[in-house]
Amino acid sequence: MEVPLQTEMVELVPNGKHSEGLLPVITPMAGNQRVEDPTRSCIEGKSFLQKSPSKEPHFTDFEGKTSFGMSVFNLSNAIMGSGILGLAYAMANTGIILFLFLLTAVALLSSYSIHLLLKSSGVVGIRAYEQLGYRAFGTPGKLAAALAITLQNIGAMSSYLYIIKSELPLVIQTFLNLEEKTSDWFINGNYLVILVSAIIILPLALMRQLGYLGYSSGFSLSCMVFFLIAVIYKKFHVPCPLPPNFNNTAGNFSHMEVVKEKVQLQIEPEAAAFCTPSYFTLNSQTAYTIPIMAFAFVCHPEVLPIYTELKDPSKKKMQHISNLSIAVMYIMYFLAALFGYLTFYDGVESELLHTYSKVDSFDVLILCVRVAVLTAVTLTVPIVLFPVRRAIQQMLFPNQEFSWLRHVLIAVGLLTCINLLVIFAPNILGIFGVIGATSAPCLIFIFPAIFYFRIMPTEKEPARSTPKILVPGAWRPVGWYGAKGPALTLDLTLTSDLTGPVFCCAWLLADDHELELHHH
Repeated sequence: MEVPLQTEMVELVPNGKHSEGLLPVITPMAGNQRVEDPTRSCIEGKSFLQKSPSKEPHFTDFEGKTSFGMSVFNLSNAIMGSGILGLAYAMANTGIILFLFLLTAVALLSSYSIHLLLKSSGVVGIRAYEQLGYRAFGTPGKLAAALAITLQNIGAMSSYLYIIKSELPLVIQTFLNLEEKTSDWFINGNYLVILVSAIIILPLALMRQLGYLGYSSGFSLSCMVFFLIAVIYKKFHVPCPLPPNFNNTAGNFSHMEVVKEKVQLQIEPEAAAFCTPSYFTLNSQTAYTIPIMAFAFVCHPEVLPIYTELKDPSKKKMQHISNLSIAVMYIMYFLAALFGYLTFYDGVESELLHTYSKVDSFDVLILCVRVAVLTAVTLTVPIVLFPVRRAIQQMLFPNQEFSWLRHVLIAVGLLTCINLLVIFAPNILGIFGVIGATSAPCLIFIFPAIFYFRIMPTEKEPARSTPKILVPGAWRPVGWYGAKGPALTLDLTLTSDLTGPVFCCAWLLADDHELELHHH
């Protein structure tokens, strides 16, 4: 495998800066050909960061101005996404104790893999996830990282559009005061998702720069916080089990309390068993748990750009930002899953917000949550589409001038494919499962570890040093590993029933000279 030559070794320094007296890191050479500089290959991405000539260069010659608190907000916003809607379903299929254990493990491993990314970037002074892959394994490493990021973003856009497909008909049904769903086209989710994509998302996606769309990401995080508050509140106002005519209470909370008392008086033993939480569960749907959690914690491609823009950057400071952001999201994820599960127990659906349609179709609070979430995901799709289009342009059309025709065709092609995926997807669980079992583990667990193993010089971290020995441990929850001599063997296996995701059997063999990938 072609690996870029290490033309010089940049000293590892605590704040990610180059040591004085060292030459800048030059573009690696491949044979006699100079490899194209990735920062110049995309017209859309130029002038994203500007140099500061007056002060000592910080982390690839950029002076950051973002405060600690705003960096925590930005990274928390990068973590938070539609994955929170599927965690209650994951808890229903694992039990509270097993769910808490798995959520804690994924959160800790996410934090540790960010630590590996920061150490690797400090060695080579690189601020992009894909460029770490290039420095570690050459062009194949760069393409693998770019492909994983692209698939992850496509999965995120698919989940957002699926939320539009499932929730927008309910909002329209509520505004039209329709107690039952009709066959009209404006209640059909498939037509609505195409309409929203063509009228709202596509025009926004055709912008050359994000501009003020970046502020909608903060609005998205606020909507998810609003969603969490509503889930906690509704736990204490929804009876278990739901009576047959409960969805006709039309948001009358006093009447809901009366119904709840009557149900509690007339509850049967079977219903009591249904409303009892499970602490440890294993079934055919348990295999979806880790993919859903992995999907919910992916933020690693955004860590290095946030590190670049940080004021007075240091790896210790950025690690504190990462730990705090992951801790906040960990608490929010657990509370949303716990109260969502304790509201519906085994009756919770793979998309929690849609489950509340069983309670009251005209509930004002849930209607407000639906409108807020729909607005947030609609405005977020163009933001997520932007880096996907840029990655495609880097891979297929490097060093070419901006073309409106190519710009439009890539956006239309992406939205068309994603709409077809959403229309034919049976539920959002399939999207969480496939993306969470493929690209998400690569971005969280596999790539940071193997990048660290290859980039960290043996002079500073010998192959048998404690950090490099601990690197395989980051993969233990999703597979098993064994070591024989200089080879490190990893077998990733995630299986479920025939309808679930099957992501199985990648063996990574690494020694001091080569990395080989074997498929089963």
